[in-house]
Amino acid sequence: MFTLQQVSYLHPNKDLLFDRIDLTIPAHTKAALIGNNGAGKSTLLKLLAGILTPASGVIHTGSQPYYIPQHFGQYNDLTIAQALHIEDKIKALHSILEGDVSETNMTLLNDDWSIEERSAAALLHWGLQDLPLSQPMSTLSGGQKTKVFLAGIAIHEPEIILLDEPSNHLDSQGRALLYELIEQSTATLIVVSHDRQLLRLPDQVYELSKKGISLYGGNYDFYLAQKQIENNAMAQDLKSREKALRKAKETERETMERQQKLDARGKKKQEKSGLPTISMNTFRNNAEKSTARTKGMHEEKVEQLSTSLQDLRKELPDMDKMKLGFENAHLHKGKLLINAQEINFGYQHSPLWSAPLSFQIRSGERLAIKGLNGSGKTTLIKMILGYLSPTSGTISSQAGKTVYIDQDYSLINNQLSVYDQAQVFNHTALQEHEIKIRLTRFLFTKEYWDKPCSTLSGGEKMRLLLCCLTIDQQAPDMIILDEPTNNLDLQNVEILTAAINAYDGTLIVISHDQYFLEEVRALRAIELQ
Repeated sequence: MFTLQQVSYLHPNKDLLFDRIDLTIPAHTKAALIGNNGAGKSTLLKLLAGILTPASGVIHTGSQPYYIPQHFGQYNDLTIAQALHIEDKIKALHSILEGDVSETNMTLLNDDWSIEERSAAALLHWGLQDLPLSQPMSTLSGGQKTKVFLAGIAIHEPEIILLDEPSNHLDSQGRALLYELIEQSTATLIVVSHDRQLLRLPDQVYELSKKGISLYGGNYDFYLAQKQIENNAMAQDLKSREKALRKAKETERETMERQQKLDARGKKKQEKSGLPTISMNTFRNNAEKSTARTKGMHEEKVEQLSTSLQDLRKELPDMDKMKLGFENAHLHKGKLLINAQEINFGYQHSPLWSAPLSFQIRSGERLAIKGLNGSGKTTLIKMILGYLSPTSGTISSQAGKTVYIDQDYSLINNQLSVYDQAQVFNHTALQEHEIKIRLTRFLFTKEYWDKPCSTLSGGEKMRLLLCCLTIDQQAPDMIILDEPTNNLDLQNVEILTAAINAYDGTLIVISHDQYFLEEVRALRAIELQ
């Protein structure tokens, strides 16, 4: 069982990340932890793992959690055995088998005589049978590093498992094994992920936000349904408050007009009555004070309603505050853009694909390029873009303007400020204020305009790139997305999905995220073997 009592955490710069969180997760629970980038999900996992220490509060975990991080650079100086914390045990086993039955070796082995066979079986399960335990972690791909740590679950058999974006670097085959592991595990398991297919597997969802942590007693589909109910209620509340504010302003105007008429009528009456000047001044002062009091009461009410409305708007999902949309692509539907006949590519005289590829892509189509890691998906994209020529066969392109968006958002120049980056796409000489209005629509408010693009998160770079594409008046004929969701949180995946679905041109997507492919309607696929 996990228990957090009044847990707070401060960044090294003393900024408060979250404050006095209470959380209890029963044993054998499978829970998803979700929230926007910057909410503190990875930090919370590190606190649970004992890697970080809270500023205040108490954390009880029952047993030592097995933690798989999102990034593995800190392990590059280690071997696989060292990263999995089994090197000393395996060395002790070999020493004992060679006759050195010292107390030190027996203590290190701790009667775990099957450690070597168990390690070999675990690596085999994840397709890593060709990697010796002495292999340096620095020589492995991101997917292989993830699989090494996933293999460690079977080796160590922990009671508590913490996973931080475990599917990020996995291909479809690796993801299938991960989903199977989560479904079959009896351990207490907490996973941070934006992989919506994975998020359907845990039976509870915890949402971390500025307000704290909220439990949704069901899987991700249940969470979405509940959030929709909340958002609908919030939208209805927003309409009611907007109506109340309009009514208050109208009442204020009508009351002041009526008061002014009464004051004017009273003044004429007093002048006709021939009252002394001192009495006239007294009546006038009293009337002015009464008018001021009335005006003050109405202004206060309007101010309260206005503040309440602004606070509610801040709580609205960012998707509801954004204006998304691309102009229509100019090519007519069905025009032949890409024609590939019997193409292949040779690396060191060996063909990349077991059989040559032949396919056509027409204007307005949406398709996916699928294949395991290393199957040549990016190579094929480079041929479609004209950056590479096939070593056999032919490929021709009639596509005009093509935008290639990779997972690092390389179209964004990290040396430029946010505003200057937007100006790069300003081909129709929009005025400065128009550029800034569009940036604000995509949540880049004034404090962002002079920020270097290098300081932006993956999600922010994605939003900036979408903003830039809407600033560019000419819609691309073709958009190519290469693993676009890898570095995005759920909120930004939704933003990207909405933007792509508003685009009516040709779309090519490389992604292992089947949920995303379905959402953007990339149902036709080129399968690479």
